[in-house]
Amino acid sequence: MFSQVMEGLRVVGDGTYLDGTFGRGGHARGVLQRLGTGGRLLLMDKDPEAIAVAEREFGADARVSIRRGSFGDLAHWAAAQPGLDGVLFDLGVSSPQLDVAERGFSFGKDGPLDMRMDPDAGESAAEWLARADEREIADVLWTYGEERMSRRIARAIVARRAEQPFTRTADLAALIASVMPRGKPGASHREIHPATRSFQAIRIHVNRELEDLERGLDAVHDALRPGGRLAVISFHSLEDRIVKRFIAARAKAPAGNRRLPEVTDFVPTLRAIGDAQKAGAGETAANPRARSAVLRVAEKLAREPSA
Repeated sequence: MFSQVMEGLRVVGDGTYLDGTFGRGGHARGVLQRLGTGGRLLLMDKDPEAIAVAEREFGADARVSIRRGSFGDLAHWAAAQPGLDGVLFDLGVSSPQLDVAERGFSFGKDGPLDMRMDPDAGESAAEWLARADEREIADVLWTYGEERMSRRIARAIVARRAEQPFTRTADLAALIASVMPRGKPGASHREIHPATRSFQAIRIHVNRELEDLERGLDAVHDALRPGGRLAVISFHSLEDRIVKRFIAARAKAPAGNRRLPEVTDFVPTLRAIGDAQKAGAGETAANPRARSAVLRVAEKLAREPSA
């Protein structure tokens, strides 16, 4: 969604912009091409491999600052404190992470059961599955994966790990598939893999993705200058719901309730820029992952001076 993001950010030559999910730098390159000598580009990513790419390709550019870490910690980065004119979050796991079996994100490629975006922080998926009780596992699969068979899968995981711990992605994927209901005769071969929702849920939990998103959005709201733009690309409903509600809560007055006392006048601090956008047919044909992408853009409003 490169063109939609560039249009949404509305880059100005002397502005300061943050790409909070650098990945491999596709959007960052687009922003940098639009910046003049007085502009600044801040790059963040949890993934050390992404940061290595950023350092190699952009480290020599005086306009660029790079920080390894979560955008949830944006409030602690001094480089962002003078204010930002635009921010991009491209959420979820990146294609390079999925393509490398050793990162442990993909049930389709056998590798170590890791799933951490930052392999130096927190528990791996294998470590969490080895210690979490059945109820916690089921809650994670249901909450973050909307997996209807969450209890059955959790029960099977706990029973199997008593004999042998899970250390490989293919092993976990096979166990999940073995306890799922079989598809109907003649069902489409395009149906998603039985482990899809569970792997998504475990990845989100291990990386604290939704917690980071909520903290990051709050930090961006404080850091954006009046007229600054926020662009967020989500890949599943849980993320998009958080972004949609975040923007709406700051753009629209809450509905009144005659049973409750009146509150002070609502002062909007954001305005939504258009409706949610989807990737075009050409992009989805070239990149099937883009089919689930949703882009939302919001602009920071200037506060009216107090009387």
